[in-house]
Amino acid sequence: MLTRHVAPILVAFCIGGFLFTSCTGPAQSGGEAASEKIFPEDYHRAVTPSFAVQAQDGDPIASPFYGGFNTPRPQFVDIDGDDDTDLFVQERSNRLSFFEHVTEGDTSRLVWRTDDYRGLDIGEWFRFADLDQDGVPDLLAEETYSHLRAYRNAGTATAPSFELFADTMRTPDGEAIFSDRQNIPNVTDVDCDGQLDLFLGRLDGTIARYEAETDSAGMPQFARVTDEFEGIEIVNQQMKGVRHGANTLTFADVDGDDDQDLFWGDFFEPGLLLIENTGTCGSPSLSGTPESFPPSNPLVTSGYNAPALTDWTGNGQFDLFVGVLGGSSDANASLADNFYFYEHTGDAYRLRTRQFVGGIDVGSESAPAVGDLDGDGGSDVLLANKIEPTEGTTSRVYRLSREQDGGAPEYRIDGHLDLPTAYQYAPALGDLTDNGAADLLLGTWRKEGVAFYRNDGSGSFSRADELIVERSGDRHMTPTLGDLTGNGRLDLILGAADGSLYYYENTGSASDPSFEHVPDVLGDVSLGSRSAPALHDVDGDGTLDLVVGTEEDLVVLRNTGTPTDPSFPQAPTSVSVDGMLSLAHPAVGDLSGNGRSDVILGTERGGLVLLQAGTQP
Repeated sequence: MLTRHVAPILVAFCIGGFLFTSCTGPAQSGGEAASEKIFPEDYHRAVTPSFAVQAQDGDPIASPFYGGFNTPRPQFVDIDGDDDTDLFVQERSNRLSFFEHVTEGDTSRLVWRTDDYRGLDIGEWFRFADLDQDGVPDLLAEETYSHLRAYRNAGTATAPSFELFADTMRTPDGEAIFSDRQNIPNVTDVDCDGQLDLFLGRLDGTIARYEAETDSAGMPQFARVTDEFEGIEIVNQQMKGVRHGANTLTFADVDGDDDQDLFWGDFFEPGLLLIENTGTCGSPSLSGTPESFPPSNPLVTSGYNAPALTDWTGNGQFDLFVGVLGGSSDANASLADNFYFYEHTGDAYRLRTRQFVGGIDVGSESAPAVGDLDGDGGSDVLLANKIEPTEGTTSRVYRLSREQDGGAPEYRIDGHLDLPTAYQYAPALGDLTDNGAADLLLGTWRKEGVAFYRNDGSGSFSRADELIVERSGDRHMTPTLGDLTGNGRLDLILGAADGSLYYYENTGSASDPSFEHVPDVLGDVSLGSRSAPALHDVDGDGTLDLVVGTEEDLVVLRNTGTPTDPSFPQAPTSVSVDGMLSLAHPAVGDLSGNGRSDVILGTERGGLVLLQAGTQP
C-alpha cells in the first residue's frame, strides 16, 4: 500500500518556484502533446495574474486568486513604516496572511505577500500592539491551549523582526494568564496613564482587565486589575438572561472625544455592539447599554463579528471593517460574504462591500475544472462549491467564461449551471463526444457514482439517462480526465472520500465513451481522505502524472510507465505551497493563453489559488 512520503517538493512562492511541467491545451494527454521540460522551479503563485477576471456584473475582481476566506480575523497595522496601514488576516490556526498596502501616487491597493507571515506560531488568534512602547508593533498570540505568548519586535519600523519573548505571559506574581482560545483579546491604554491595559473577554460575557508593569527587558508583565471590568455583562439576545459566549473585542475613539470606546462581537450576537465611553481619557466610564453599530445601518450577519478600525480612506475618520467568523445564525450564509467594509463619511457609515479583499469566492470547498466549453479553442472554467451560501440547500457549479479579442484573455463569472439538487459537486471537463467542446462529468457526496452531461458544442449540457460510472460504496466521487493510453480517448481517474484513487480506461470510441475499471494500475493507493486528482506531465517525460489534493496535503504521484501503458508504483511526494490549505482540489489548463498549462487549486476556503509557469513578476 502506498502511503504519503515525507520528502517535500518545496514551493517557496515569491522567493522560489513550483515543481510542474506545462502542456498545451485544456485536454490532458501524454506523448507528443507534452511540452518542454521545465522541472523543477518554473511555477509561481499569482494572486493577480496578467489576465483580468470580472464579477458577473462586469466589475473587475481585484485579487481573484488569493484563495478565499471563510472566517477572516483582520487587523490593520503599519508593519513596514511607510505611513499606511497594512492588512493581516488569520483564517486558520497558526497561519497569518499578510497583504501589503501599496500606495502609488493618488491610488493605493492591497498586494498579497504570504499566507504564513514570518512563520509565526499564533495559535487561534493574534493581536499586534506596541507592548514595549518603542514605536514598533510587537505581537500577542495564543499559546496552546488558551495561554498568551508574546513576540518582541527587535527590528525597526521599516524592517520588523519578531523574536519569541515569552511562550506564556505571566503576572508579576508568576501566575499564567489564561484567555479562552476561541476569544480574541485586545490591548489599549484605556485610562491614559501611559501603561497598556490587556482586556480578555470571558465566555460568561464579562471582561477581565490587566495593566502593564514593565520588566527589565522593556516588555510588560500584566497585573490583574479586575475580572469584571466596568461591570460589563453581555447578555445572549437569543436566550434572554443568559450571558455568553465566544467573543472578540476592540477599542477605538469612534466618536472623536479623546477616549477609547469598546466594540464587542460574539457567537450569539448577529450584529456588532458599541459600548460608548462616556467618561474622559483619564477616567473612563463604559457602563452604558450596548448599542448596535453602525447606528443608522446596523450590521447583521450570521454572528461572531470581529471588528477592526482604521482610517483607510484618509479622511481623518475611522472606517469600519468586520470579519464574520460565523456564529449561531446559519454560519453557512457567511462563507463567502464575510469581510465587510463600511466607509465613514461625515456622520454615516456606508457599506461598500462584503468582500473587502475582492477575490473569487464561492463559499467553501471549491472544486474547479478547466476545459473548452464553447469550442473556441480557449480554456473556460467551472467552479463548484460544497454548498451555496445564499441558499443552503444545494451545491452550485459556476461558469467562468473566457473572452479574448487580440490581447490577453479575460474571464467573467457567467452564472451557474442548471443542475439537480445535490451537495458537493465535483466537475471534470473533457471532449468525450468528439465535437470540439468539453463534456462534463459530475461527482457528488452521494454514494452513487459519476453523472455524464453532453455538451452540444455551445456550452449547453444535457444529462445522460444513466450514470457513466456507478460506485455505490464510495462518497465524494471526484473525477478527472486525460489520455493515459495514447489512443486519443480520454481515460478517467476517480478520487474518493477515503483517499482512494481508481483508474478507468476508456474502452469506447472518440464519440461514445465507456469506462472500464482497471484496478492494477493504481493498486491500493492510500492518501488519507478526500482525494481530488488532476492529470499533468510534471516531469516532462511525455507521460501524465497525478497531482492529488487531499484533506491535509497536495501530492504528486509520478507515472513511470509509457504514454500507452501507465504505471504509478512510487510513493506520493508532498508539495509545499504558501497558502495551501486543506482540501486542495487541482485542475490544469492554459488560462493565460500563452501555450503553457496553469495549475489552479480549489481550497477549503472557497476560492482559487493560481500557479503559473514562468518568471515571478
